[in-house]
Amino acid sequence: MRKSKFTETQIVSMIKEAESGIPVPEICHKQGIGQSKFYKCTWQ
Repeated sequence: MRKSKFTETQIVSMIKEAESGIPVPEICHKQGIGQSKFYKCTWQ
């Protein structure tokens, strides 16, 4: 299995931002990733 480029802390912070109401496209733009990568990364 391939290791994520993001640390566990980064993934948790992205999820918390999404739960707080920040739109996913905005989070993705800030992190420099696509939306599909966001969902793949957060649902592992």
